[in-house]
Amino acid sequence: MKIGIGYDVHKLDKNRPLILGGIHIPHSKGLLGHSDADVLIHAIIDSLLGALALGDIGKLFPDTDKSYENISSLLLLKKTYEIIKQQNYKIGNIDSTIIAQNPKLNPFIDKMKDNISNILNITKQDISIKATTEEGLGFTGREEGISAQSVCLLYKNTDDNL
Repeated sequence: MKIGIGYDVHKLDKNRPLILGGIHIPHSKGLLGHSDADVLIHAIIDSLLGALALGDIGKLFPDTDKSYENISSLLLLKKTYEIIKQQNYKIGNIDSTIIAQNPKLNPFIDKMKDNISNILNITKQDISIKATTEEGLGFTGREEGISAQSVCLLYKNTDDNL
């Protein structure tokens, strides 16, 4: 088994849509980044890549590559999953947290899980997505940005666990 941890943060911007877990969330600001800046998916990608010691999202999908400009992070997640399968690993579970003062995210979490489970070929019960605030503290509390953390468990494909 292998464990990976991921973290991502993006600045909030009035001229961008807010995309988290592949879901467009109504809000006055969105996240600034080269892709769609989906911090949840980016943190999950980093945890998956980290578990296999393959670097991070910036190494695999550099922001200097125009082909990734404004791309859906769900497509990046799909490409990451293909690498995991090529390495002969399966995903056991993912545990993640989104840190944002606003908007309230609980109404969107089930749809986020749908998106992620469909791409990674795991059940929604193997995906945890939590949302929390920092009680007005720090850059997320001041609504300057949103961050996300993720931990994953991978295990080697064997005839026993197929």
